[in-house]
Amino acid sequence: MSRNDALRAARLRVGWRSADAAADALTAHGQQLLDDRHFAVSARTWRRWEGPRPGWPSEDTALVLHDALGRWPEDLGFITPPGWIRPEHHEETTVQTTQLLAVTAPALVAGPLSPQQVDPQLVDYFQSQLEGHYRADMLLGPHDLIGTLGPQYQLIDKLTRSATGETRRGLLRVGAAYAALVGWLYQDAGDLSAAAFWRGITQEIAFRARDPHLIGYAMVNSAQVRTDLGDGAGVVDLCEAALDDARVVPKIRVMAMQQQAHGASLLRDRAAVDRLIDNADRILPQVNDDLPWGNACRRTPGYLEVQRATCYGRLGLGAEASSLWEQVLAAVPATARRDRGVYMARHATAAAAARQPEQAVHIAREVVDIAVETRSARMRRELVTLERAMRPWHDAPVGRDLAEALAPITEGT
Repeated sequence: MSRNDALRAARLRVGWRSADAAADALTAHGQQLLDDRHFAVSARTWRRWEGPRPGWPSEDTALVLHDALGRWPEDLGFITPPGWIRPEHHEETTVQTTQLLAVTAPALVAGPLSPQQVDPQLVDYFQSQLEGHYRADMLLGPHDLIGTLGPQYQLIDKLTRSATGETRRGLLRVGAAYAALVGWLYQDAGDLSAAAFWRGITQEIAFRARDPHLIGYAMVNSAQVRTDLGDGAGVVDLCEAALDDARVVPKIRVMAMQQQAHGASLLRDRAAVDRLIDNADRILPQVNDDLPWGNACRRTPGYLEVQRATCYGRLGLGAEASSLWEQVLAAVPATARRDRGVYMARHATAAAAARQPEQAVHIAREVVDIAVETRSARMRRELVTLERAMRPWHDAPVGRDLAEALAPITEGT
């Protein structure tokens, strides 16, 4: 090459008609950006940059070029020197490290800690808190609770290190339940990496507690993350492993069967979906344990039909899924805002699949209000799925109505 065409094209794109004009403009831009009146680029330097051997600018100049032209030097024809790392990558690494520490700090406390006396009644205390946290999750959504539960788990872990005997086993069991709930909150918030981390913590503690029910529960929790990742085979593997242990209580078997049905729907196997949910339905009346965790199958109205409708929607069975959602939503209390919003979004997608776009938009308007209120990433993902299902009507008035309805959650994203 006889000249640096990439830099020349970028210069002309922003209206700098000559090397002299570019040098003056970049100098002014850099002095304002860096708050440094000594920053300067000469016309001679700019001409060299547009020549066959442009060299490499200083880090400050690289920042100014990027801010003025929207590209880093390596994208402007400069030859990248060894070891160059864009400043934005340093910032990304800092942000990622901060986020990782925020996720892992409550679970990974360095020890040893000072021993203390642990009263066995603390196990009951933490168990009694769980039901309130589950209710708050349904009412508030994930973001407000993550900051509360992390420190509580940290305290449980601290006490576990000093406890002995049955008190220690009890704290391990309740600690696993707290870790599972934190994992769910991150999953609902859309952070699957953090969710997978906390699911791993749940499994570790379940094995330490040597509790077959809790181990099965932990595997089903991991299968939930695999469902969100679209890994049908992984979901089936984990659920079959949970069901292999004949000792687990009926509640775990119900949870594993319904989650395996989700895996089957990802694998496009409707027959397996129906068989698994029907089998879970036969076992559901046997759920009578007093374990404080994993009680959604008792607490959620129409729990198994919710799962069937979700699987049908994933399979593209619009009319059948829509009919099921109408039955389910009739029984869901208005106070369960977050769950209701997720179900309605799935209902809207089923309506679109059933060629009822007007109904889909009507439902979506209420879902958007709930999504804004609860900040549930899961609900937003469901609305993205709805948007895809409505593409056949993109240019029609009903498509424009949907875009207007979704604006509060799509603007700025």
